[in-house]
Amino acid sequence: MKYLHTMIRVRDLDATLAFFCAGLGLREVRRKENAAGKFTLVFLAAPESPDAEIELTLNWGSTEDYGCARNFGHLAFRVDDIYATCAQLSSIGVTINRPPRDGHMAFVRSPDLISVELLQKGDSLPAQEPWASMPNIGVW
Repeated sequence: MKYLHTMIRVRDLDATLAFFCAGLGLREVRRKENAAGKFTLVFLAAPESPDAEIELTLNWGSTEDYGCARNFGHLAFRVDDIYATCAQLSSIGVTINRPPRDGHMAFVRSPDLISVELLQKGDSLPAQEPWASMPNIGVW
């Protein structure tokens, strides 16, 4: 058996691509537009995990309420520098819901409310401001 991908329905493909690509550094692997089915599929992968993909599905013209996405759980990514990753996400307008106060773990949410856990590669980094004193914001 081989793991293929996790699918996320998205409301705004451009905003979601900015979050995962500009914010987290994932890369678009392939894209499929299906005019008959009225959907677009975009597959993303992390540079160090090219076989584990995220499939973004945009259903054209859909007004379906996807809810708050708390039933899904979360995606998790190991990052080289959790502070730099959180700073990059903040710079594109992403709220850091659970800041990396411990130098090891943070949570953010995608534009489609998917919870994303960020974990520091290796040992926790020393506590650093502004992260060390930031409160939690919202839910993740």
